Amino acid sequence: MRALVFILVLLLDIIPGGEAFLRPLQKRDSVLVADQLAYGFRLEGVQEGTGLALSDFAPLSGDTLVLVRNWQLDTLKTSKRHHTYDIEGSVIIAPFEPGTYHLPDIGVLRVTPSASDTLVFTAPELEVKTLPVDPETFEIHDIKDQIRYPLTWGEALRILLCLLLAAGVVFGIVLLVRRRRARGQGEAVRRDPPHIVALRKLDAYRSEKFWEPSRQKQFYSGVTDALKEYIDARYGIDAPEMTTAELFAALREGRELGEDQRRALQELFERADFVKFAKYIAPDTDNATVLPTAVKFVTDTYQTELEEEAA
Repeated sequence: MRALVFILVLLLDIIPGGEAFLRPLQKRDSVLVADQLAYGFRLEGVQEGTGLALSDFAPLSGDTLVLVRNWQLDTLKTSKRHHTYDIEGSVIIAPFEPGTYHLPDIGVLRVTPSASDTLVFTAPELEVKTLPVDPETFEIHDIKDQIRYPLTWGEALRILLCLLLAAGVVFGIVLLVRRRRARGQGEAVRRDPPHIVALRKLDAYRSEKFWEPSRQKQFYSGVTDALKEYIDARYGIDAPEMTTAELFAALREGRELGEDQRRALQELFERADFVKFAKYIAPDTDNATVLPTAVKFVTDTYQTELEEEAA
């Protein structure tokens, strides 16, 4: 073993600190080769602002005794009333040869605002054992295969129940997916006409609270989006993906829209572009015409569609 030498730079008062502890991390009656142990000290009632300096245990590590982890300080208890705390400091060591180890004492340099001293904790002896092997009776055996136990009726029943449960879960998932698909197809069949959908969406913006400057962008976006979806369903124009100029260029081609109707609708869309992209604040007089213009366009075009179907 190597001896650890403590070198004190200053001549300080040396005070016995008690017994150092040696705690095996593996719970057994004795310490065996390669077991890890925590070796350290405890201090109670340490005042706040106290500095501690610990000896370096790195030279302790060698071929027979290895330093697995150097110093670590843990707070065990604190007292807010007295401004003190209890601490525990420890290193982790591991012996790799049997025998008796004479560990070095633990020296702790304690520095307070009023004084400095050195606490010395007496080290216990470490007795390391190994598993006894009698070379005369020891016999090497082949590695045995894992023992395979026969399947019991109870185990077979549990396996069967698990399979049935899994099959039930799969069947339930398949049934649920089919019902949802059938429900979706039914909803597709019972889908409301485009003009009803558009009027319902426009009705949601009927309140004047949407005319506030902070909500005008939401107001104009909702109205124009509802109109674009209606135009897409009514005329087959991909309006949601078009700009205002592209939309009205497409509406001019073969669409039976009155000039006044087209002009009012185009003014609404252009004003919406200013509100959405240019941070334009529309006056209440313009805001009041938005929903009537949109509703009139939907109802007029729907009536035109009914007249075409009747003809």
